[in-house]
Amino acid sequence: MSGLFPSGVAPVVCVSRFFQRFVFVLSVAIFAALALGFGLGEFGLFGVHAGGEQDGAYRQMRVYAEVLKKIQTDYVTEPNINDVTTGALHGLLESLDSDSSYLTPTEYKIYKERPATGVAQVGITVSKRFGYAAIVSVLPGSPADKEHLADGDVIESIGGQSTRELSLAVIRLMLDGKPGTTVNLTVVRPRKADPDKLTLTRAITAPPALGEQQYEISTILYLKPGLLTPARVDEIAAKLKADGKNRKVLLDLRDSSGDDARQGIRLANFFLKQGTLATLEGQKFPLQAFTADPTKFLTDAPLAVLVNRGTYGAAELTAAAIEDAKRGDVVGERTFGEGSVQKTIELPDGAALLLTVAKYERPTGKKIQDEAVTPNVLVGPSIEEVDEEVPPAKGDETLDKALQLLKAKTA
Repeated sequence: MSGLFPSGVAPVVCVSRFFQRFVFVLSVAIFAALALGFGLGEFGLFGVHAGGEQDGAYRQMRVYAEVLKKIQTDYVTEPNINDVTTGALHGLLESLDSDSSYLTPTEYKIYKERPATGVAQVGITVSKRFGYAAIVSVLPGSPADKEHLADGDVIESIGGQSTRELSLAVIRLMLDGKPGTTVNLTVVRPRKADPDKLTLTRAITAPPALGEQQYEISTILYLKPGLLTPARVDEIAAKLKADGKNRKVLLDLRDSSGDDARQGIRLANFFLKQGTLATLEGQKFPLQAFTADPTKFLTDAPLAVLVNRGTYGAAELTAAAIEDAKRGDVVGERTFGEGSVQKTIELPDGAALLLTVAKYERPTGKKIQDEAVTPNVLVGPSIEEVDEEVPPAKGDETLDKALQLLKAKTA
């Protein structure tokens, strides 16, 4: 990722960061294991006893302790143990998945006190990829859209702080704020050597209206929901009841997101009369199976679904259920890959863990968070080609392909 480091400085910075990460990962095992092992061990919930796997764990702790001791005594400067511990816990949670986060007492206080309504945003859905904050999709008409930010752009820093050193929960908190306030971003764009420094003014931007279009002499109903909220899914249901009869359906889930997985399952049920739509399961999370409710089924008309890298969360559940049931063609690019449930675990010092405890699986059993949704009809650049110099396609190739497929089907 060129342009991130001044000339002549990169080697020192990289080595320093690598060494800090190394210290973080090693030290966290000691602090976490001591806190959890002794706090929840023989005297707590887990009943930790010597022998078996625990012997191996304690042997590793002795190795980690010895390495940490050497770093404390021999490293070029004396490390700040508080910073090392915090960084270690950040690294530990992030090594599990991008949604798991460690919040310091200060961060957790802000997290708990964040307002539920009236929050201004810059208009992006963000996750983490390769350690940095990555833009998944951009809300049309938002401050981010006006600065031409796009899915695939990487936010290298927020307010001068590297997103590599921030948990996803904190990144999202930093992007939100009061209307009219500003946030400074350093953004790395694909195929551009130097990062852009941008100042965005937070605003409350209403999501765009439900996109609707008629194709092929009104024989194909095109719907583009955007954000999958309960109200938006209700709108789609109303459209299908009023205008979906005797019409083929083209559902455009490109750049569609939603944190409420139930809305993606509801949407899939409109097109599927029976069968499993999704399951949710974790190590200690009771298995939940979501099956189609015949009373919620609305249409058996020929169907095609459009997806891309910005298809995220609830929208992925819809696409996966339709594809696995072979109910219709899924056309476009591989989706982002998001579908999990987090549990907030408060710690004695006022800090907290946001820990992923379950993941959604598509009907075939594949975890969406791990494998995303690959369309049965691929259109657009592959994952390997995303960062290559590929000339932009003319027109809307994905839409054209889906229309071609639908036209060939009998209503």
